[in-house]
Amino acid sequence: MTSKNAEGPDAPTSGGEAVPGLVPAPRGLTWGPPGQEPFRLGEATVISAAPGTEGVARRLRATVGAATGLPLAEATEGTEAADGTAAPRVELALDAALAPEAYRLAVDAGAVRITGGSAAGLFWGTQTFRQLLGPDAFRRAPLAPGRTWDVPAVVVEDEPRFSWRGLMLDVSRHFLPKDDVLRYLDLLAAHKLNVFHFHLTDDQGWRIEIKRHPRLTEAASWRSRTKYGHRASELWDETPHGGHYTQDDIREIVAYAAERHIRVVPEIDIPGHAQAAISAYPELGNTDVIDTTALSVWDNWGISPNVLAPTDNTLRFYEGVFEELLELFPAETSPFIHVGGDECLKDQWKESPAAQARIAELGLKDEDELQSWFIRHFDTWLTARGRRLIGWDEILEGGLPEGAAVSSWRGYAGGIAAAEAGHDVVMCPEQQVYLDHRQDGGPDEPMPIGYVRTLEDVYRFEPVPPGLSEEAAGHILGTQGNVWTEVMQNRSRVDYQVFPRLAALAEVAWTPLPAPADRDFGAFEERMTDHYARLDALGVDYRPPGGPLPRQQRPGVLGRPIEGAPPVV
Repeated sequence: MTSKNAEGPDAPTSGGEAVPGLVPAPRGLTWGPPGQEPFRLGEATVISAAPGTEGVARRLRATVGAATGLPLAEATEGTEAADGTAAPRVELALDAALAPEAYRLAVDAGAVRITGGSAAGLFWGTQTFRQLLGPDAFRRAPLAPGRTWDVPAVVVEDEPRFSWRGLMLDVSRHFLPKDDVLRYLDLLAAHKLNVFHFHLTDDQGWRIEIKRHPRLTEAASWRSRTKYGHRASELWDETPHGGHYTQDDIREIVAYAAERHIRVVPEIDIPGHAQAAISAYPELGNTDVIDTTALSVWDNWGISPNVLAPTDNTLRFYEGVFEELLELFPAETSPFIHVGGDECLKDQWKESPAAQARIAELGLKDEDELQSWFIRHFDTWLTARGRRLIGWDEILEGGLPEGAAVSSWRGYAGGIAAAEAGHDVVMCPEQQVYLDHRQDGGPDEPMPIGYVRTLEDVYRFEPVPPGLSEEAAGHILGTQGNVWTEVMQNRSRVDYQVFPRLAALAEVAWTPLPAPADRDFGAFEERMTDHYARLDALGVDYRPPGGPLPRQQRPGVLGRPIEGAPPVV
């Protein structure tokens, strides 16, 4: 038998046929010898689901069953094929000896056997099985009923490098309807990503129904117009923009994610990025500095100076928000609650007699410690309710609560400091994995933002910076790509920015790759040839390797490109 390493099979063959390139590459993969019969999926194929695997079996029928048009009936005792032999089967089982997200997939002519350390590991194994069936297995209906579906003989033994493999999606700057969110959960699952960071509030819109504070969706979810392009652009879209998710929408999203073994991390941004909330409830702002009743939901980009007032009323208001949030995002699917904490401009606090009195009352040194007090309050509040607080790396300023985790976005430095201090960290440095940054330096990139971050750049991203102590490295939970949607007005634009780079990040998060300079990007590109066909089948409007299609371009709309290589900070 020929063995191909997990770094990327380079167009291996089985029985003279090319076999699909897997993305992300598995840790261990051995193809059967030439001439070994493949497994043929057909009308007689049944699914044998051991106890604890029933949910994965349902998802397999819903996806592969829909794409192939095959019934994939439940196996019963004595199930036989028409000729009296044992029916071809897909066997699903659990094995506690495997790590929770690990799986083993073994294919021969008679059966596909997928075993997971938990239902999650088993589910990831079915995603590999789906890739082996070919790109049409990712469609929603069969193209040619009655066609044959062959799976090459193979043994895959696999488990992820990191426990946190995610995507952050900003729906505040531009709202995405519920169905688009559900679709993105399917796309995460297809790439073995298991964390969906849901950025629900910001200056430009509040997106989640809070029943005790109805104006958050009645007023704060809509803005009168929107800057078109970068904030320096002179163009405006005068169409009112907004929308929100009802509490039932949220419950559906969370349940949909759970079926795909994806954790949801909701984000309510405090104490900055709060102008939308203040516009609906002016008493939340620094009323002794500005007339907060004159504020509207922000229609521009950048960092608003309008931040929450550090008052008891503000604390009680947001405790009410979080109480409803915890009911909608159960602990088993959402152990972490993100509180933002980034880009909180403190000019109003410096001018506010009330804020200065609060600093004196608490014996704090300055406004940074006032923000830390704000974050500590909600860390204590969430911890008492069995949740963990996570925030952007600014929450390190002024001191960080012991159990809090950090999303390191301004570079590696915040994550390094947090990990060395014993805090868990998600590495998502802007310079490396902000997927709103442009993918090429050419003139046709739509509304180009930030540094050039190509598919290869993302593939060579390393979440664990060199020089970390072994103990600190153990605090790196993993990584995620961040998608800020100021210049992404709809699903198509989000697709263009996210793909194909999310496939590269998925491999970085899943596969134990060599050092960045030693990674075989050429082999990854070869496997991406197969993966582009899967993305086509899924209807993803990705950036083609040759550059944007004419309909993907946005000529004449100002962006904010930054030249040169991004700094490593």
